[in-house]
Amino acid sequence: MIELDGEPAGPEALASLALTNYGHFTTLLVENGRVRGLDLHLERLIRDCRTLFDAALDPGRVRKLARRDSVNYRITVKDGWTFSNGEKVTAKSFVDAWNYGAHLDNNQKNAYFFGYIDGYDEVHPEEGDATARTLSGLKVTGERTFTVKLNQKFSTWPETLGYAAFAPLPTAFFEDHDSWLAKPVGNGPYQVDNYAKGSQMSLRTWNDYPGDDKAQNGGVDLKVYTDNNTAYTDLTAGNLDLVDDIPANQIKNAQSDLGDRYLNTPAGIIQTLSFPFYDEEWNTPEGAKLRTGISRAINREQITKTIFQNTRTPATDWTSPVLGEDGGYKAGLCGDACEYDPAEAKRLVEEGGGIPGGTMRLGYNADTGSHKEWVDAVCNSINNALGQDRACVGDPTGTFADFRNKIGERKMPGPFRAGWQMDYPLIQNFLQPLYYTDASSNDGEWSNEKFDKLVDDANAESDTAKAVEKFQQAEEVLRDEMGAIPLWYQNGSAGYSDRISNVELNPFSVPVYNEIKVG
Repeated sequence: MIELDGEPAGPEALASLALTNYGHFTTLLVENGRVRGLDLHLERLIRDCRTLFDAALDPGRVRKLARRDSVNYRITVKDGWTFSNGEKVTAKSFVDAWNYGAHLDNNQKNAYFFGYIDGYDEVHPEEGDATARTLSGLKVTGERTFTVKLNQKFSTWPETLGYAAFAPLPTAFFEDHDSWLAKPVGNGPYQVDNYAKGSQMSLRTWNDYPGDDKAQNGGVDLKVYTDNNTAYTDLTAGNLDLVDDIPANQIKNAQSDLGDRYLNTPAGIIQTLSFPFYDEEWNTPEGAKLRTGISRAINREQITKTIFQNTRTPATDWTSPVLGEDGGYKAGLCGDACEYDPAEAKRLVEEGGGIPGGTMRLGYNADTGSHKEWVDAVCNSINNALGQDRACVGDPTGTFADFRNKIGERKMPGPFRAGWQMDYPLIQNFLQPLYYTDASSNDGEWSNEKFDKLVDDANAESDTAKAVEKFQQAEEVLRDEMGAIPLWYQNGSAGYSDRISNVELNPFSVPVYNEIKVG
């Protein structure tokens, strides 16, 4: 297919270029997402531009215009990398790991990340057994090269590959699986010294690590806490060096307890309320008014200030400020729908048919994250705005695991908390996994054809700015239907002891362990 400026071109469009001005035609072969012959063509263009126009040509700009097809990709593995057991990291290390992660029989939580690769429906069908062992879209072409064919256009797909689901695996994972689970082997700056599932993991510096981000310490002992208040107490008592989640009821004390060893930094996290759209009472023709009314009954400013001590920021869109404007964050996109207005809230709820049954039970897990405090505050705000004592009540589930099971089994009787931490810094990651029809994390099962089409169009758009614009148009559809209520953007909060220094949180709210220094 012949293209002109990224669009299909017919004879008439090409004739005007060939017969007027300085037409320049060269045959180029696009193979595996790469343009063959481009270097020779650029040499001609640079020479002719200098001869005809006495002007320099920017070859980098031309290369950007030689767009990939957004479906086929060729990946080259950097030379010189090994796993900590000495095995070389090869193309096969990635392809085998991705095939394992995608397959239905392996029951991997992150399987859906491979859903964009051709053949996923055969290795991980929605119903029935798998009909293939490997993804047809993956092909090893050399020791350090492999190709990927997607099942849809996704121009920013390479940006997703930094997520942990795409990490390579050594042959030991497959040949002696139980031993690998007991003591995992990876290719990062640390190696596992010992590991007790659900309790602790001890990491020690891997001295032969080939990367530039070598560990600045001897190792890290990771400890699992079921109560972040206990972790904070251990930190202040000198029994722990680092806590990466300050409990809400301790935030007001953290500054005085820790001084400049208390961190409060922006992160790619948003808290929302989802609705059970599989319940007809919450999915009515006037339901958008009801949901928008509930949104307008929530005093985000007051809650983020009093409960979270300004470690949360009222949300005005469905993404995160860490994306920046170029990345898709658009302050104020939610508009009035996210502004607290009790009178408007009451009117919209009434016009939307009222809260089903007169009381909405706001679901959350009670074991982590200080959710009870903010859920109670949200319900108080809604009750005050609507002038009803029990328009909203908290509905706790004991553990996060049980909470997720109830969601998965479609047993939520009303709205429920739905926090999202970005997997990779793309606006697509805040929208498609959560709100696209039948998407992996669309727990409320909201569905809208217009939204889906705009997401598809955005994924197919090779120009990043245009892709972001289409994603934001999809976000406007989400707003108009209030498919979920955005509450606030969450900062990463952490505290550390005076034994360590150079502590920072990355945009995912995870400590940069390898940069931490002791003493």
